[in-house]
Amino acid sequence: MALVAEYLGQLCLVVGDEPKYPTVVPVTDFDPDRDAARIETAIKTKGVDEQTIIDVLTKRTYSQRRDIAFAYEKRAKKDMITALKGALSGSLETVILGLMKSTTQFDASEIRGSIKGLGTDEETLIEILCSRSSNELVEIKQIYMELFKKELVKDVSGDTSGHFRDLLLALVQAKRQEPSSVVDYEKIDQDARALFEAGVKNKGTDVATWISIMSERSVPHLKKVFERYRSYSPYDMQESIEKEVKGDLKNSFLALVQCFENKQVYFATRLNQAMKGKGAKDKILTRVIVSRCEVDLKKICSEFKTQFGQSLQKTIMEHTKGDYQKVLLGLCGPEQ
Repeated sequence: MALVAEYLGQLCLVVGDEPKYPTVVPVTDFDPDRDAARIETAIKTKGVDEQTIIDVLTKRTYSQRRDIAFAYEKRAKKDMITALKGALSGSLETVILGLMKSTTQFDASEIRGSIKGLGTDEETLIEILCSRSSNELVEIKQIYMELFKKELVKDVSGDTSGHFRDLLLALVQAKRQEPSSVVDYEKIDQDARALFEAGVKNKGTDVATWISIMSERSVPHLKKVFERYRSYSPYDMQESIEKEVKGDLKNSFLALVQCFENKQVYFATRLNQAMKGKGAKDKILTRVIVSRCEVDLKKICSEFKTQFGQSLQKTIMEHTKGDYQKVLLGLCGPEQ
């Protein structure tokens, strides 16, 4: 594992508030006009040349894909996204159109899709809102308003209820403290004791205290709080959550704690769950791989192999087929 960590360390790009381990990085000899010509020919080809579309768009970053779209429009006098919609279908179309959005636009669109219409896709809401940093959530709120002319807070509030709604709204407020170089051991002990007393120690659960601590404290602080928690409780934090709450609230708290402890293991587990049994849950697979390919998918691949004993690429090959398989493998990159 030391070699893998060393290799990942070399590929780590610190951007914003978290290090990045992308599988999709800018190509050096980038020529948007050449790529636009290749896409145009691929779309015009009888039967559509999906392979070329996959080869080009999975090996370019979002900003490069955007440049290709501008070059395409100049050249073909039509919108590239509309042309791709007309040429592609099914899961391949979903992935390619997802790639034509920035990571934040994609997140905002996925949240909107989980809320609008009949019923709510709680699983998608939990995955995105519990795994994004405060800075990312601030950006998502801005983009959500730009794209849909609606406030994310109001949409989440109108589509959820109870403590589940309270937790999601607390996360969307993005009030998480920034990490500090000073370790406040007294505060760590206070928070650990408060979590214990609000849950396992007494009958009934003071959910408001759990929400407050888990939505407002910095991630490094919370990691230490969960370690300290074991000196008060016979159970670790995840076991305590399993015992104290249920349903969507339980799933949300578990997702949060798993992301605090190791976000890439959380996503590796999501991918593994999406490919358990016969077939694959395309929606989860697509969302995780598209949203993380320019963020930390390389590290997710590494954690997947460590956790489940087989590479993500090989697992994708066993559970998917055709162009959908090719586009996912294109985004994952070669096995390391």
